[in-house]
Amino acid sequence: MGFMGQAKNLMKLRKEAARIKKELKNIHIEATEKDVIVTIDGEQHVVSVRINKEAYADKNDQLEKDLVEAFNKGVKKSQLVAADKMKAIMGDMPPGLMG
Repeated sequence: MGFMGQAKNLMKLRKEAARIKKELKNIHIEATEKDVIVTIDGEQHVVSVRINKEAYADKNDQLEKDLVEAFNKGVKKSQLVAADKMKAIMGDMPPGLMG
């Protein structure tokens, strides 16, 4: 494939990557740790945090631990979703463009 063909493929891949990025922004992933629910979008931005406040009355240390765990679970799930979406276009990438 010549330079023009590779350039055309690269433009197609960039367009597809932009489409997937927009799609990921609209995907919401929930992660739960005990009485904490964290929602993260496919771009790994926190959308919301819900806490059952009665479950954590006078338990700030436990709340902090559960928040960390819920965030970590949510980020991991969002990374898996993003990786799955990107697999489709990475397979179409011409040799030499993957680094």
